[in-house]
Amino acid sequence: MIVTGIFGIIEGIVAIANDEVYQRVGNYTFKFDLTAWGWIHLIVGILVVCAGAAILKGWEAGRYAGIALTSLYVILHFMWLPYQPLWSIIAIAIGVFVIWALCTDVPRTAKP
Repeated sequence: MIVTGIFGIIEGIVAIANDEVYQRVGNYTFKFDLTAWGWIHLIVGILVVCAGAAILKGWEAGRYAGIALTSLYVILHFMWLPYQPLWSIIAIAIGVFVIWALCTDVPRTAKP
């Protein structure tokens, strides 16, 4: 989860710094300026990294935040499909796997 968040941060920085890296889209329903998309990716990436760190620390709320933020990450990459089709499909698959892993994790009991 932390790695996918870092990828989101990198995507955001690249989109903010250089609009010409990503392909231009014709008429697309969710067409924003690439700088706006960059900021969205950057913010969501930072939040996903924070949720991943909370999960590694063992915080129960981190799991729920991780599920919610990874779901947002998947939706974001679905809307990002016209800009980076192959990477978006890979990111969606990774996100679905992370959501599955977080939902099926068995809580550990405290050892005496």
